[in-house]
Amino acid sequence: MALSYKARRRWSIVILVLALPLYMVVAVTLMNALFADPLNRPPIWAELGIYVGLGVLWAFPFKVIFKGIGQADPDA
Repeated sequence: MALSYKARRRWSIVILVLALPLYMVVAVTLMNALFADPLNRPPIWAELGIYVGLGVLWAFPFKVIFKGIGQADPDA
């Protein structure tokens, strides 16, 4: 079932306002839990790569919802 433009627009706002901040908190909490020991911590470039990867990874499942949201309403 395809979502209408209005539904996709509403879901995109919910994702950006609620889900993305929650995802960021969970990602940082997990990273801190995994690498709490300073001796177990990866090099700074590897840690940066992990954070960049996690920052891009969240968008892939929502690609369909965000596609075309910046355009004018096609139904109007």
